Amino acid sequence: MSATSDAALQAAPVQKARGYWATVGRRFSRDKVSMVCAAVLLAIVLAAIFAPWLGLADPYQGSMVRRLRHIGTPGYPLGTDELGRDMLSRLIYGGRLSLLIGILPVVLAFGIGTSLGLLAGYLGGAVNTVIMRTIDVFYAFPSVLLAIAISGVLGAGIVNSIVSLTIVFVPQITRVAESVTTSVRNLDFVDAARASGAGAITIMRVHMLGNVLGPIFVYATGLISVSMILASGLSFLGLGTKPPEPEWGLMLNTLRTAIYVNPGVAALPGVMIFAVSICFNMLSDGLRSAMDIRN
Repeated sequence: MSATSDAALQAAPVQKARGYWATVGRRFSRDKVSMVCAAVLLAIVLAAIFAPWLGLADPYQGSMVRRLRHIGTPGYPLGTDELGRDMLSRLIYGGRLSLLIGILPVVLAFGIGTSLGLLAGYLGGAVNTVIMRTIDVFYAFPSVLLAIAISGVLGAGIVNSIVSLTIVFVPQITRVAESVTTSVRNLDFVDAARASGAGAITIMRVHMLGNVLGPIFVYATGLISVSMILASGLSFLGLGTKPPEPEWGLMLNTLRTAIYVNPGVAALPGVMIFAVSICFNMLSDGLRSAMDIRN
């Protein structure tokens, strides 16, 4: 009986255990809502990138003769704006600036905030006090007012909008990174790395970064939707993109006078901002659920 069992065990195929990230990817791919949102975002991003090769009308060329055409007008599927420019073309080209101003500040804040939070959480002591008390100063101001204040000081422009939004998001990501790092700095694998003689930079880069990056990344993904709204708000107030550049927030501002004449066309930039923001929110929720493998 024992010999038979040993032979059966030897003949059984060896199955490779699925890793954590493979499990997360499998769980995430089974989330239908997240997959739909990812497909929508991918379509918008690809359309914005390859806009010059889609055969669209010139987004800057207008005509007062064809201004404020309704949605479904022959030759203008989404109508025209207050200057007779093709709305479909301007929405797709506008996705370039809107996505750039919405995503790039979060990416920059992710790198800066993660580095600061990792230093504060691992080193502790005076370093933690200096970094976190400085971060707390920014929490005295609401994100919207802080972004408006910084943009007002720096002036209107794409670069200044990116800088102001980056400054707004760095404190939020830093606090999350510091909290996650503090929770893992005294675990066994970190103590073992210290005992082996590894330096602080090596421990943070090799042993801790991979363990704290996931929660920070999920949180940063959720901030993209906030960044999209804030960036559009700055452009709407005249503190972001300058005319005649197509950008969704700026388009909302220029079309606000047409809301009673052609409300469908006037609402299109807002619909795009809403759709992209909701998709990033759903994507963040899907990632958070997929990473919580305990459930």
